[in-house]
Amino acid sequence: MSDRVLQVERRRGVATLTLDSPANRNALSRAMRAQLRSALTEAIADESVRVVVLDHTGRVFCSGMDLSEAAGGAAEDQGVNEFPALLEAVWDSPKPVVGVVRGPARAGGVGLLAACDVVVAAEAATFAFTEVRIGIAPAVISAVVLPRMVPNVAHRLMLTGEVFEAPLALAGGLVDVVVPAEDVDACVAAQVEALGKGAPLALAETKRLLRAARTGPLAERFPSLLELSARLFAGEEGQEGIAAFREKRPARWVPA
Repeated sequence: MSDRVLQVERRRGVATLTLDSPANRNALSRAMRAQLRSALTEAIADESVRVVVLDHTGRVFCSGMDLSEAAGGAAEDQGVNEFPALLEAVWDSPKPVVGVVRGPARAGGVGLLAACDVVVAAEAATFAFTEVRIGIAPAVISAVVLPRMVPNVAHRLMLTGEVFEAPLALAGGLVDVVVPAEDVDACVAAQVEALGKGAPLALAETKRLLRAARTGPLAERFPSLLELSARLFAGEEGQEGIAAFREKRPARWVPA
């Protein structure tokens, strides 16, 4: 495909989706949005895929929306209208999504990372909410950024639009692990291996719990939580996990 901007590789239970449009800094163009959403949908539907990795070629992870496509368009024609569905696909994926950032991430690219479950960053990675500096607001990405980041850190960085480096991204909750560039691949592999030891349904239900709004008194929340816990204990995965633990062997779902 001449307009291919995404590489997809499936190997040993891992679907690696690599943003591959370095000429425009891996911007979220019409083609990128469509190919990324399609690849995510296919990876989620593939029972052999246990973990999704979101990586990139080139120096830049993602520069945000493709501004060349946004110029001169009416509000209803803007590509950002498609962005919530893409963020939701990452956020709600029943399979863990690991983001890998080796260089700059800006605006919507930061939002894409924030929607991931685990983010591994190279020490050289930088970040910025640049929206206010071009006359817009980080409106759509706020839905995934604000639950992840320390509130006062996100507040200042969204208002100033300043570039911040990996240590602040780590302290502020945007990324989970920061390592030297040469250690990124090994760190990602370790995270993938750890996630692969979890049972598929258990991971999906745990993600659902982590993403759910925690409101109301505990007494009102416990019944549904108890029902879920008991169902998983009695289910096929729960019984297999208990048997594997007692027999001191890997559970059947752990990749070879």
